[in-house]
Amino acid sequence: MNPIQNIQSLGALAAPSAPQAGGADAASFKDFLLKSIHEVNSMQQQADRAVEALVTGGDVNPAEVLTAVQKADVAFRLMIQVRNKIVQAYDEVRNIRV
Repeated sequence: MNPIQNIQSLGALAAPSAPQAGGADAASFKDFLLKSIHEVNSMQQQADRAVEALVTGGDVNPAEVLTAVQKADVAFRLMIQVRNKIVQAYDEVRNIRV
């Protein structure tokens, strides 16, 4: 099971227990996150294909390969930072005393 499928299965498990107060907003936020993860994954795959083509002697511009790798790296780092902020916000909410 790849990481995308793993995240989708976790989202499916969490969806029924989520509060229904902002159902439409919660669904769109989940969809936004999943779409973003798919886009980052796509960038990573494109960069991998570009590097493979460069190494195997394909007709590729090295500058374009470098750009694809850098775009994928920046997107991945941004995704990690977003994940860290979401986890941090969850921890803060969890630690609120009622």
